[in-house]
Amino acid sequence: MPLTRKRQAVYENDDTTNDYQDTPLPAKARRVDMPAVVDNGDISESDYNSDSDCEPASTRIQGIYLDTVNRANLDFDFEHICSVSLSTNNVYACLVCGKYYQGRGKQTHAYLHSINDDHHVFVNLQTLKIYVLPDNYEVEERSLNDIKAAIRPSFTLSQVEKLDLACEYAQDLSGKSYLAGFVGLNRVKHNDYMNVVFQALAHVSPIRDTLLLLPDMDKQTPLVQRLCGLVRKIWHPRLFKAHVSPHELVQEVDVRSKRKFRFDIPGDAFDFFTWLLNTLHIDLGGTRKRNSSVVYRTFQGEIQITAQPLQDTKSRSSENSPIEIDSNSDSAKVSKTPFLTLSLDLPPKPLFTDDNINDEDDEKSTIPQVALVTLLQRYNGSTVSEWKGESRSYQLLTLPKYIICHIRRFSKSELSIEKNPTVVNYPIRNVPFGDLLPKDTAVSSKDSSTTYDLISNICHDGQPEQLAQNPNRQNDDLARSAVYATDEFSSTEGRYLIYTYNPANDKWYMMRDLQVEPIMPQMIFLSDSYIQIWRRNGC
Repeated sequence: MPLTRKRQAVYENDDTTNDYQDTPLPAKARRVDMPAVVDNGDISESDYNSDSDCEPASTRIQGIYLDTVNRANLDFDFEHICSVSLSTNNVYACLVCGKYYQGRGKQTHAYLHSINDDHHVFVNLQTLKIYVLPDNYEVEERSLNDIKAAIRPSFTLSQVEKLDLACEYAQDLSGKSYLAGFVGLNRVKHNDYMNVVFQALAHVSPIRDTLLLLPDMDKQTPLVQRLCGLVRKIWHPRLFKAHVSPHELVQEVDVRSKRKFRFDIPGDAFDFFTWLLNTLHIDLGGTRKRNSSVVYRTFQGEIQITAQPLQDTKSRSSENSPIEIDSNSDSAKVSKTPFLTLSLDLPPKPLFTDDNINDEDDEKSTIPQVALVTLLQRYNGSTVSEWKGESRSYQLLTLPKYIICHIRRFSKSELSIEKNPTVVNYPIRNVPFGDLLPKDTAVSSKDSSTTYDLISNICHDGQPEQLAQNPNRQNDDLARSAVYATDEFSSTEGRYLIYTYNPANDKWYMMRDLQVEPIMPQMIFLSDSYIQIWRRNGC
């Protein structure tokens, strides 16, 4: 007889369609919902039993709650910790609201959340398995693979080899377009000095490739795990949001450095850069031997230092004459040492200025300028400088693949930091670092290039904070209160930014925390350069 919408039911242990008003239901019958009826017309029995038109019952059951998944609420950049118990063990993320809960068994926080809030789909943040609660069964659905990739991105060797050859533009869930590898980083508080270092390392090809392809992540230290996760998300082409938060890595840096580098107090980008390189070298199994880690293979060079007490140097004809080391004296000591960075001293800041100079006259500007090639002469072996009662000369012996130049722009004291505003002029291509090598070394190195191109330029805008970061400071609470007294978004506050080169499209990008935009190469010189990374041509 014709079936109505209210009277349609089929039971697995009965062969016929029953009218539940006249015939009692079987004791152990299990009801199976059938597709809704559009009209009151006759429905044949073949419409219920056809396998070609209906999905299997197990598939329909697994996908019953998947339409409640809300990717706009998901953010896996923060620490994986239960929002109720604050535990880091066995944490699940609710794919409906994005909150983290512990466990999936009865009486656990995730179980209770599924019942109280009617949110049923959860993912284990460690195993990446997806479960439906409170029924507690696993779901295997390919449409959720993008969520697993957002939690833990992975790369193949072929994908990594193409990063510097082709640009991969993508869009986030809101439709905002971004370029993979050039995304902004959240500023938690005062962690801008960390963000620029993370961005710089993410664009040094040997370091980046190692972090993207590093196997056995469970066996790595927490710092390496967090850094790998951040770099992989920066280069991930399917982000839910067009920015990444370094929250987990910043917290691990705070713990690992014993609170020397903190996100709630401004810090020095170069001090953090050197600490991160040395810590990363140790965590990746590096030793004192050359080429023992990817850090040494990328940045380590060798330098020769000649030191002599000041009283044993050659006598000067006048006070303005340069100091010269007496190489014939036995007091001159020569040693060879490896290096990861080259520090460059700026000329002293002028004490007096001419009040008669018009501010609009660029030719008589009071801001001093110096060429980068002039600063590099410190490492030619003939320039002598004073250091702790000694006269020293530095001779560059071997050139690494990548050179980190540190321009000493800040002079620190217990209570203040002074910034040298000297402008450093430099070309961005074909800087001849090979001219600093000894003549015999330069001749034997003709087969390899000794010129370098700029790939990253970390700059500092504004004035530094009035209080220096000192981990041994006794009155730390007073120092923090003094820092917090300044307006976080004040225009007078000094902030770090980075200019990075993209070889895939031959363009430069400026990145200041969340702000990312392409720029003309001439714009690089408008900020005060602090740390520069140069890549040897042909590498």
